[in-house]
Amino acid sequence: MITVEGSCDPRFAAVREAFERNFAERGDWGASVCVYLDGARVVDCWGGYADTARTRPFGADTIVSVASTTKGMVALCVHMLAERGKLHLDAPVARYWPEFAAAGKQDIAVRWLLSHRAGLPAIRQSLPAEALFDWEAMTGALAESAPWWTPGVRHGYHAITYGHLVGEIIRRVDGRTVGAFLRDEVTGPLRADFFIGVPEEADARAAEVLAPPPPAAGEPTIWDTILADPESVSGRTFLNPPRTPDLVNTRTWRAAEIPAANGHASARGVARVYAALARGGELDGIRLLEPATTDRAIEEQSRGRDTILTLPTRFATGFMLGIPGGIFDCGPGRRTFGHPGRGGSIGFADPDARIGFGYVTNRYVTGTAKHPDRRVLSLVDAVYAALR
Repeated sequence: MITVEGSCDPRFAAVREAFERNFAERGDWGASVCVYLDGARVVDCWGGYADTARTRPFGADTIVSVASTTKGMVALCVHMLAERGKLHLDAPVARYWPEFAAAGKQDIAVRWLLSHRAGLPAIRQSLPAEALFDWEAMTGALAESAPWWTPGVRHGYHAITYGHLVGEIIRRVDGRTVGAFLRDEVTGPLRADFFIGVPEEADARAAEVLAPPPPAAGEPTIWDTILADPESVSGRTFLNPPRTPDLVNTRTWRAAEIPAANGHASARGVARVYAALARGGELDGIRLLEPATTDRAIEEQSRGRDTILTLPTRFATGFMLGIPGGIFDCGPGRRTFGHPGRGGSIGFADPDARIGFGYVTNRYVTGTAKHPDRRVLSLVDAVYAALR
C-alpha cells in the first residue's frame, strides 16, 4: 500500500482519491500532483518511491525528468523575449541566427519553429550519441540541414530539435542559454522547481525513472508505429542522435540542457508556473507576461494529422492545445494550453477557470488504444468535476 501525503482542499477531495487510485490500479510508482485555483494551491499531494529499490520516498520536492513537458517552459521564455521586443515571431529565424539560412531555410519564420511547421523534426546527417550533449554540434547540424517538407505547409512534431532550434534563438538574442534564462527570469523569481540543467545541489532530489511496462501481446503502442522504420523521418526524429534507455538516470543527462526533452521538475514547480499563466501571466506579484501576450501565445497555429506522430495534434506557438478526447479536452470552449511529456508528466493552464495543473511521475507508461494511460485523465476529470 502507498500512503499519499500532502494537502487537499475538501472541494477537491476527489482529486486525492483519483491520485490514490493511480497507485492502486494504474501503475504509479512515485508521483506528485499539484493544482492551483486562481493563485491558491488547492491540491498538493505526493506518494510512492523515488527509486526502484524503494529506499527513497517520493517527496513534495522530488524532481523528475519530465520529457516534453519541458517544451512549455521554452515557449514561455520565447514569449517573454518577444514581449520585451527582443525578437519577433514573424521574423525569419535567419535574422537572429544567420547561419540558419543555409539549404533554403532563409524564409522560415520563428513562429514556424514554435508551431512545429519548420520541416526540421530530424537531422539528416547521422550523429554520434555524444552529439546530443554538444550544443554546437546539434545547432550546427540543424543550420546545415534542408527541411524534410516545404516549411509552413504542414506540421510534424519536432521532438528533440525543437529545443535546440528555439533555444539557439534565445541564446542569440539574449546571450543566456534557455536553462539560464528560465532560472533567472521565471523559476527563480517564482520559487518554482523546474530546471533545464539540474544543478549539483538539486541532483539528490532527482527520482530514478522506471522503464514502461511492456504492453499486452497484440497491442502496439505509438512507438511501434513511429519507429517501425528507423531511417524514416519519424524514426530519425527520435533515434538520431541515438541514446540508450538508461541515459535518463545519469548525471550527464540531468546536467545537460536539452530543452525539448530533459527538464526536471516537481509537480509544485510545474503547477506554479502554469498558475501564473492561468491568471494573465502573474502570480504573487511576479509578472511573467501581460494578458494580451498570453492570449496571442495560445492562438492556434497547427491542427490535424501530425506528420511525425501520425495522429492528430494541435499547437499554438510553442504550447500544445486540446483536441477532442485528449488530455487537454477539459470541456467545451476551454482554452487550456500546456504540454505533456512522454511517460505521463504534464503541465497546463486554463485561463478561463484560472487553473494551473502539474503532475510528474517516475513510472513512465505508454498506453495503447485498448488500454490507454488513465493516470492524468483521472486527475483532470476530478479537477473539473469539482469546479461544476
